[in-house]
Amino acid sequence: MSYSYRYPHDAPERRPTETFPIVQRTSIRFFRRVTLFWRNLFHQIGARGYYMKDTIRGLREFDTVAHETIRQMRVIGVDSVPLTVIVAAFIGGVMALQTRYQLFAGVELSLVGLATRQVIILELGPLITGLVLTGRVGARMTAEIGTMRVTEQIDALETLAYDPLAFLVVPRLIAATIMLPVLTILADAVGVGMGYFIAVTATDITSADFKEGVRLAFGTFQVVYSLMKATLFGIAIAFVCTYEGYITSAGAEGVGRSTARAVVITSVTILVLDALTAFLFAPFLQA
Repeated sequence: MSYSYRYPHDAPERRPTETFPIVQRTSIRFFRRVTLFWRNLFHQIGARGYYMKDTIRGLREFDTVAHETIRQMRVIGVDSVPLTVIVAAFIGGVMALQTRYQLFAGVELSLVGLATRQVIILELGPLITGLVLTGRVGARMTAEIGTMRVTEQIDALETLAYDPLAFLVVPRLIAATIMLPVLTILADAVGVGMGYFIAVTATDITSADFKEGVRLAFGTFQVVYSLMKATLFGIAIAFVCTYEGYITSAGAEGVGRSTARAVVITSVTILVLDALTAFLFAPFLQA
């Protein structure tokens, strides 16, 4: 199934703007651009809506989904562990170091542990993990599916009575939804742990000070909030990147454009979801 836009064959032809009187052209050109913008916007929303509906329908084909889902969990999750650990470790260490040297005299040193925990768990852990995996995993999804589209492998699956969405999209969606929270838990733990190590070894903060700050005002919902963000980011990565790959056209150049567009759109989507989640649930984060 194609989700690209096609103008109806019986659509009336528009009168060219240049045929109108000069005094009318500016306003006509403006309103035509506005109309085209909104028409394309609603088309894009509708196309993604149909894509989502067909993807949900593919969940029923369990025999097709199960084996590929396990493989994608390894590709998305296990293979991303080294990168996640490296990024989280540097962020945690730098966060603790910067926080310590921004404190003025008289402030409790336990604040370093509190700030490191809050920033890593509530914000940087899920956000940086989502953005990093957008480049590593999301780009790969788009390139793989886009290449299959331009080489007509997806058409071959349809010819063999396979649902390409159930075989290509649903396993990636399930795997990303499961593995992003797992990687976020790892990133949170590594970030806070490295913050502790750097604070104790590179500054005058004691182990007791840092641990006291980590325990201070801690609530279970803070971890739930972090995992909630990670789940939304995983869905966004899989949905946007597979969609851009699925509608790829124009050969190898089209695959490159789709991959770049998928990374940009997914990154912006993650930032928007991050802001919306904070707006809705931030009042519940107080311990």
